[in-house]
Amino acid sequence: MIPLPSDGSVSIAGRTPRLDVEAVEAVITLPTFKRPQQVLETLASLRAQQTGRRFAVIVMENEAEARAGAKAALPLFERGEMSGLAIIAHERGNCSAYNAGWQTAILQFPNFRHLLVIDDDEIADPQWLERMCHAAETLGADIVGGPQVPVFADPAHARWAEHPVFAPPYRETGRVPALYSSGNLLVGRNVLIAMGPPFLDLRFNFMGGGDSDFLSRSAQKGFVLGWCAEAKVLETVPARRIEADWIRARSLRNGVISTLVEKKKRAGTPMAGAKVLLKSLALLAASPFRGLIRLARTGSPDIAIYPVHVALGRVLAEFGYANEQYRQPEKN
Repeated sequence: MIPLPSDGSVSIAGRTPRLDVEAVEAVITLPTFKRPQQVLETLASLRAQQTGRRFAVIVMENEAEARAGAKAALPLFERGEMSGLAIIAHERGNCSAYNAGWQTAILQFPNFRHLLVIDDDEIADPQWLERMCHAAETLGADIVGGPQVPVFADPAHARWAEHPVFAPPYRETGRVPALYSSGNLLVGRNVLIAMGPPFLDLRFNFMGGGDSDFLSRSAQKGFVLGWCAEAKVLETVPARRIEADWIRARSLRNGVISTLVEKKKRAGTPMAGAKVLLKSLALLAASPFRGLIRLARTGSPDIAIYPVHVALGRVLAEFGYANEQYRQPEKN
């Protein structure tokens, strides 16, 4: 067994006894933070996967003191009801947790082909794993994304499902030019080996967007991106996330991330900073008109204002604005 990194950033809390690591074809990584009941529900959906593929699960606990998620999950692994292991990602932050899980997958499972990602507020469709892997193989895609279908705590909030903050970027299965989220994702082992650790930039740890940056850099490196519309996960959306200030903050944050990712993409090219700024200003100028088009199409002022907030976030990023929504997870 290859050991974990020696810097103490990752430790193993427990694992399935006599785990046949060489037989594992797919690894599912599941980050968790202070959601013990929800992580159990996610794990139950993973146990119910209908597939002939041998897979293992890595739970990445990112709360290194109480470790509520790891403690909830460990009995499943120790009793052999779930194949895999629980690790502690001692450095706080979204990107740190993902990096710990992805690095552990490479070090612990020598023959896996596909790495999948699901969050601890999501429930996987029984065919999720099989459909994601099948899409990667039939599309010839190195990375595949899938829809995160919002399930609102209050059914009266269902109208928000079409808001760009919650709606999937694509509706049909096929190759796509870009992906933005790791909430429902497959990454080929070949991508992880080529990109190398740390996979996600730690500067995005509490803002989010490390996944978007990783996906952008992977596409820039020539890896093929795909989308599987049938491989759904259900994402729990608490009432807090449909409040106007949260939607606005998330929209502004999306704009900030867009600027930061584009700056990294253009790094080293002539006038890179000026070009990004000019694009942001142009989008800000056009955003009211884009909003009016959305208003005419949807009749929703909330959807109409989205491009204005994103464009404003892009410009604010030039002045150092960063909305770190993950810094206080209880408010996220």
